[in-house]
Amino acid sequence: MENQERKQILFALLIIVLYLSPLIILGENAHIRVHDNLDSNLAWYKVLSESGELFGAIDARIPQIMNGLPRNAFGSEFSIIVWLHALFPTMVAYAISQALTRFIAFFGMYILLKKHLVTGRLSGWIRVGTSLAFALTPFWPSGMLSTLGMPLALWAFLNIRSKDHSWKNYLVLTLLPLYSSIVLGFFFFLVAMGFLWLTDVIRGKGWNIKFLLSIVYMTVIFGLVEYRLVASFIFDSEPNSRDEYFHARLPLDWVVKLTFKNFVLGHTHVMTVHALIILPITVFALYIILTKKLWRQEKVYVFLFGLNFMLSAWYAFWFYKGWLPLTERFHTLDTFNFARFHFLRPMVIYLGFALAIKIIWEHSDYAKKTLSIFIAIQILILMGFNEEITHNKKPSFKEFYSESLFQEIKDHIDRPQEEYRVASIALHPAIAQYNGFYTLDSYNNFYPLSYKHQFRQIIENELAKNKNIRIYFDEWGGRCYLFTDELGKHYMFKKGSKKELENLDLNMDAFKGLGGTYIFSAIPINNAKENGLVLDRVFTKKGSVWKIHLYRVM
Repeated sequence: MENQERKQILFALLIIVLYLSPLIILGENAHIRVHDNLDSNLAWYKVLSESGELFGAIDARIPQIMNGLPRNAFGSEFSIIVWLHALFPTMVAYAISQALTRFIAFFGMYILLKKHLVTGRLSGWIRVGTSLAFALTPFWPSGMLSTLGMPLALWAFLNIRSKDHSWKNYLVLTLLPLYSSIVLGFFFFLVAMGFLWLTDVIRGKGWNIKFLLSIVYMTVIFGLVEYRLVASFIFDSEPNSRDEYFHARLPLDWVVKLTFKNFVLGHTHVMTVHALIILPITVFALYIILTKKLWRQEKVYVFLFGLNFMLSAWYAFWFYKGWLPLTERFHTLDTFNFARFHFLRPMVIYLGFALAIKIIWEHSDYAKKTLSIFIAIQILILMGFNEEITHNKKPSFKEFYSESLFQEIKDHIDRPQEEYRVASIALHPAIAQYNGFYTLDSYNNFYPLSYKHQFRQIIENELAKNKNIRIYFDEWGGRCYLFTDELGKHYMFKKGSKKELENLDLNMDAFKGLGGTYIFSAIPINNAKENGLVLDRVFTKKGSVWKIHLYRVM
C-alpha cells in the first residue's frame, strides 16, 4: 500500500469518528431517528432484555406487550445487537452499533474495490473516498450490516469464486450473519449470488462447487442464527398480522412515477443520498462509454448502472395492482416483502460511483481534475445527514422516553405494572413500553391475527370515520395503535400542542375486555366521560416534551 493511501485511510477513519462524535459527546441528549427506531426497535430491545425470555422457548411469550407477544417476534439471542442492548444502556449500545457498522462498511467497501474493481496503484483516493462516502450513508440503525455489510460479503464470495479459499473468506461468511438480518438484506444478496453462480455455469465457466457451497454455507448460518424466524415461517400454524398485509394496489402510472422517484431519491430504510452528485457523475460516465464505444471494456459498470434502475423498477412494480391474482393464489407473495431486492442498491450505487470516477479519470482530461472535489462534496452532503442535524427538531433520546416523567406516573398509579394494562393516544406506545408499562397497543409486524381483530373492536368506530386509517390498519396493522379520525396517522403531540380531541368514540368494553385500565394521552380528550373515561391527573415535567393526561376507565 502506498504511504499516501495509508494517510488517506487514517483521515477517513477520523472523519467517521467525527461523524459519530455527537453520540459519544451528547449521550442520551443526542437526537436520533424516531421512525422505525425510537418508536419501536430500541424499546423492543429493552423489553426483551428485561423480560427474562432472552433464551425463551420457541413458543414463549413476552407478557409486557399485547397480552403476550410471541418471543419469536423479537430478535434472536444469537444477534450481536440484541446482546449490545442486553449488556449496555440503550444509547451506549446504539453508539457502539453505529461505530461497528460504519467502520466495517468502510473496510468492506475498501477491500472489495482494491481487490476486484478499482485495482490501480494510483487509484487509492477513489477507493478511500468512495468507501468513506458509503460508510456515512444514513442506513436504518437496526438493519446493522444488512446492507452496509454486503461489500464485505461480496469480497469474500468473489475471492472464493476466483479459487481463493483463504480462511478469512469463510470467517466473514460466518460472522456477518451475527450482525445482520436475512430478511432485511441478505436474503436478496444471497439470491443475487446464486444468480451469479448460475450465470457462470451457463457461460461455460464450470460448476465451481466450492462457490456454490459457500453460498449454501452462509444461508445455513443465517438459518441457525435466525432459527426463531425460520420456525415461525415453517411450523407456526397460528395466523398472524402479516396474513392481512396487502401490497398490490397501485395503478400503472403511479408505479412508473415510483420507479423514477426511487431511482433518484432512494428509500428511507436504505438511503443513499446520491441524487445531487453520484447520479450526474454516473450518467456522465455512461455518456463517455457510449461516445467512446467502451461497452466491452466497462461491461461491469454498464451492468451495475442497468441493475440500479432495474432494482428501482422491481421495487415499484411490486406494488402494482396487476400482481393481485398471484398474491391471492400464493399467499407468501403478501407475507414476505420481495420488494426488498432494492436493498441491494446502496452497494450497487456506490460501486457504480467508484467505477464512474475511474472511467472519467481515464477518459476525460478536462473533467478529471474536478473528481476529487465531487467526492469531497458527496462526503460533506452525507455529513449533513448526520442524525444530530436531520433530527434536531425532534425530541432527543432522553426527551422522547422521558423516564423521570413516566416514573412519576408509575408512582402515582402505585400498583405493580404487570397488574394493569395501558394504551396511548397521540403518543407512540414504545414510550410506555420502554418505561416498563404493559401495553395493549404496539408497533410490530408479527403478532397473532386474533389479537388484531380483538384490538380492532376498540377502534372500529374511529376506523369507520376515516378511510385512510381504516386501510392502514386493516391491510397492514403493523401499528396496532388507538387510531382516531381527528389525529389520523400522527402520533407525536408535544406539550406545546393546542390540539384537543372532541369526538373520540372508542369501544371501552372491548378495551376493558383486553384488560385495559389506563390511557396515556398526549392531548386532552374533551368527551372523555362519553367514552367511559375519567381524567385522573395531568403529568408534565421540565426536560420532557410530553404532557401526559392520565385517563382511567370508569
